[in-house]
Amino acid sequence: MIPPQEASARRREIEDKLKQEEETLSFIRDSLEKSDQLTKNMVSILSSFESRLMKLENSIIPVHKQTENLQRLQENVEKTLSCLDHVISYYHVASDTEKIIREGPTGRLEEYLASMAKIQKAVEYFQDNSPDSPELNKVKLLFERGKESLESEFRSLMTRHSKVVSPVLILDLISGEEELEVQEEVPLEHLPEGVLLDVVRISRWLVEYGRNQDFMNVYYQIRSSQLDRSIKGLREHFRKSSSASGVPYSPAIPNKRKDTPTKKPVKRPGTIRKAQNLLKQYSQHGLDGKKGGSNLIPLEGHEHDFRVKRLSEAPNDKHGPLAGRDDMLDVETDAYIHCVSAFVKLAQSEYQLLTAVIPEHHQKKTFDSLIQDALDGLMLEGDNIVSAARKAIARHDFSAVLTVFPVLRHLKQTKPEVDQVLQGTAASTKNKLPSLIASMETVGAKALEDFADNIKNDPDKEYNMPKDGTVHELTSNAILFLQQLLDFQETAGAMLASQVLGDTYNIPLDPRETSSSATSYNSEFSKRLLSTYICKVLGNLQLNLLSKSKVYEDPALSAIFLHNNYNYILKALEKSELIQLVAVTQKTAERSYREHIDHQIQTYQRSWTKVTEYISEKNLPVFQPGVKLRDKERQMIKERFKGFNDGLEELCKTQKAWAIPDTEQRDKIRQAQKHIVKETYGAFLHRYSSVPFTKNPEKYIKYRVEQVGDMIDRLFDTSA
Repeated sequence: MIPPQEASARRREIEDKLKQEEETLSFIRDSLEKSDQLTKNMVSILSSFESRLMKLENSIIPVHKQTENLQRLQENVEKTLSCLDHVISYYHVASDTEKIIREGPTGRLEEYLASMAKIQKAVEYFQDNSPDSPELNKVKLLFERGKESLESEFRSLMTRHSKVVSPVLILDLISGEEELEVQEEVPLEHLPEGVLLDVVRISRWLVEYGRNQDFMNVYYQIRSSQLDRSIKGLREHFRKSSSASGVPYSPAIPNKRKDTPTKKPVKRPGTIRKAQNLLKQYSQHGLDGKKGGSNLIPLEGHEHDFRVKRLSEAPNDKHGPLAGRDDMLDVETDAYIHCVSAFVKLAQSEYQLLTAVIPEHHQKKTFDSLIQDALDGLMLEGDNIVSAARKAIARHDFSAVLTVFPVLRHLKQTKPEVDQVLQGTAASTKNKLPSLIASMETVGAKALEDFADNIKNDPDKEYNMPKDGTVHELTSNAILFLQQLLDFQETAGAMLASQVLGDTYNIPLDPRETSSSATSYNSEFSKRLLSTYICKVLGNLQLNLLSKSKVYEDPALSAIFLHNNYNYILKALEKSELIQLVAVTQKTAERSYREHIDHQIQTYQRSWTKVTEYISEKNLPVFQPGVKLRDKERQMIKERFKGFNDGLEELCKTQKAWAIPDTEQRDKIRQAQKHIVKETYGAFLHRYSSVPFTKNPEKYIKYRVEQVGDMIDRLFDTSA
């Protein structure tokens, strides 16, 4: 049970809280009444604003729509005015541009092309919108006139600024790749830079807007003429300025002395010009069986003085004119070789220029037309070389083949570059060089075969035989001709192979030695074929020499003749690389020639038998020392001395006029003969010098042993 005091306190506490709550409730009620009143006021304000806004909107919207319509009308008016201005401008194009078109594009190409663009747009407008308008015809005529002026300007620029490339510049261009040392690239500017830009712009306009391809014909005609004239100018340069050695001078490259030759001569055999002269004489004096001869020294610098002596003093000897003619032939050959190289370089340069001017899909055809004149000129000259070679070969003038060799070798070396230059041209253009090469190989093979046959069948025996038994012209010229083949081994081998001469020489065709082409052989097979050919020539030469040697009535002189010729051949083979080439198919050739030489020496030595047989011991009379000789025995000894003396004198007189040009062989033969004769005569003299077989011993004992040796030492020496 709660005490009364606590209950009273509790009640007062509750009553206080209730009073506070009632006060709070009263405040809230007041606040709600105020809030309601404010809300009512705000709603009243908003309602009034909404009413006013609606009134404003209803008055503004019509004004806005009217303004928008006015703006649209203004834009339409402006566009219409602009179109009218644009259309009207087309009617003024003719009058605005006529003066510019009439005066032409020279010196103001940019302005001219801009005017042509205006005219073209006017033409397009009238064609689309007013095809019956007289203005269309006016702007069309103006456009055609402007296009003609551009074509004329194109031709004028190409004509005025296309210059012939000077010969010295061409030579420097060619020599730039041939010399090992690094050189500055030779500039080759066909057109000035500014002119080239104008030409390119006109070209592009004519293709794109002019719908005209005639300018391409103009281009190739002008450039073709310059290319052809450049090559012809180089040829004339050679003819005018080449010396006897064929070395033109070129001062084109800067920082070089003007007297310094920048173009080296084409490497040709050291004796090729001499060979041509000698073979010319050979064809006129040798194979034709006419009298004549020449002082030939084909083995230059050899320690043995092999000479083909003058066999007769021919008053009509044309050595001088022939030499001059062949010097000119050398110049012409070198000029042609250089012109071929020049064509390659200039054609490459022309193609680079053409690609900048001519549209891509017309470049190959235009380039094909551009190079035709120059290429045809070179092919015609090549055909002339072939034709001249055929005529010369028919006359047995085999110097002509020496002209074909360097030309053919250069053409084959240049062919890859030519093929690259002609890539994309017509098949007829590409086939021109291979056709010329085939013709040269055919005529070269014909010359080689005819030369071998003429070596075998040379009829000259009696009229042109050396009286002293020295080396025959036939031998000298045959060896000299073969020596020239060393510098053209691959070319000569290809000539032979091109005619399928393997069957002729019984050389089987190994599949490994041939390519897929029937005329393409590797170097090994060509070497074998050439070796077989050289062996054939040497064999024919040997047979002919044997036949010629029978002209001599004296077998000893015949032996000396064969000895000299065989020795000459052997020394010539050894001095050059011919012996290695011969050994490809004839391993024992050197030994065989040495055996032939030894055999002829032995044959010659038998000529002394008729001298030594008088004093040989087997023919001497037998007598007893101290016993008086009978008349028959004395007479026999006298006859022996007389026979020896007469035979010795006769042989020495005869053989002194004979010739053995090889000093080593001459001394060898003298020493061997001297040893035999001195030994035999010394024994004979020792035996009978003290025998009283005569009252006048000086009549029979005319020579001492040393004197006999001295007489033999003077053999083969016309100056003794």
